[in-house]
Amino acid sequence: MSDAHNSSATGGTDTITVSVDAMGGDQGPQAVVDGCELSLAKNPELKILLHGDEAVLGPLLDRKPALGGRLTLRHSPDTVKMDDKPAQVMRHGRQTSMWNALGAQREGAAQATVSCGNTGALMAVSMLQLRKLPGVHRPAIACLWPSRGKTGFNTMLDVGADVRADEESLLQYAMMGAAYYRNAFDVARPRVGLLNVGTEEHKGRAEIKEAALLIAQAAEIGQFEFVGFVEGGDIPSERVDVIVTDGFTGNVALKTGEGTARLISELLRRELTATPWAKIAGLLALGPMRRAKKRTDPSRVNGGVFLGLNGTVVKSHGSADATGVSSAIKLAFTLARSGFQDRMSDRLSAVMDSVAGRQEAAAENAGDTE
Repeated sequence: MSDAHNSSATGGTDTITVSVDAMGGDQGPQAVVDGCELSLAKNPELKILLHGDEAVLGPLLDRKPALGGRLTLRHSPDTVKMDDKPAQVMRHGRQTSMWNALGAQREGAAQATVSCGNTGALMAVSMLQLRKLPGVHRPAIACLWPSRGKTGFNTMLDVGADVRADEESLLQYAMMGAAYYRNAFDVARPRVGLLNVGTEEHKGRAEIKEAALLIAQAAEIGQFEFVGFVEGGDIPSERVDVIVTDGFTGNVALKTGEGTARLISELLRRELTATPWAKIAGLLALGPMRRAKKRTDPSRVNGGVFLGLNGTVVKSHGSADATGVSSAIKLAFTLARSGFQDRMSDRLSAVMDSVAGRQEAAAENAGDTE
């Protein structure tokens, strides 16, 4: 640890400490350090544990002496690379910044973790270090999606943690997604929808239909409204706040949306620079276009949240700049301060106990009729 950059990590009772992996992003440690600086300037109750190579980070922090009272540097000599396999990191990654960032949270030195690094490795190490909440089959990754709703964003899960999901997993995603959205956006009763090939009750696979029944029955305990089946076109709509699906479908939808957004941006740029008249039109439309770009800028709410763990973990985009890193840290700070993990765990336990009770009753009734 560098004494030159050391301070009290946990602070007072109102302070939230976020553990940050400084070495995993495509933009390098400079973007992470700058993002930490932005976050600390905006959130006086925030402190940061920064993990990475002291030889690299020390000079960067020396140029920011104002951070010394609220940021602690912890030396980690190794880095998880983007092409490292999760199993490799599990066996040989104990000296990496990612491992130690999560370790600090497990030890109680921090209340949340942020990393721009390898998603698969981060999920594997998170499950090992923090463990799953009781009864959770597998954690899910929740992302935020620009929408027409009042908050400006919907959330969708799972977007890649597990390519398959049975009806009980989809029920858990609904509970966790509602808890996340409630605390991230201060919405008392989020609206939850189940992604399907149509909104009609007879459509979809058997597990989708069964999940719809379970989610509807859990709405009161989970404190959300179930709007039923939703389609792909509803993902950015104002009809729903939380979209529940399996990791395969969610990841395809996410990558399709990102690719489409890039295509539209490229086409607009090409058309508005094609001729002198088009350039004039582009200048006239510059203000509205900048506002639209800001409205859909992923760096404003950068970060996928790992739900279903005994702790808050935010996966920042690998390409995040300082603004994106700051947004991910703010999201981790907000969720950790809300204390939603304990409430979510209690509601999950109550719902899964109810599901187990109905299954036992159904089995007994089936035995009585034989």
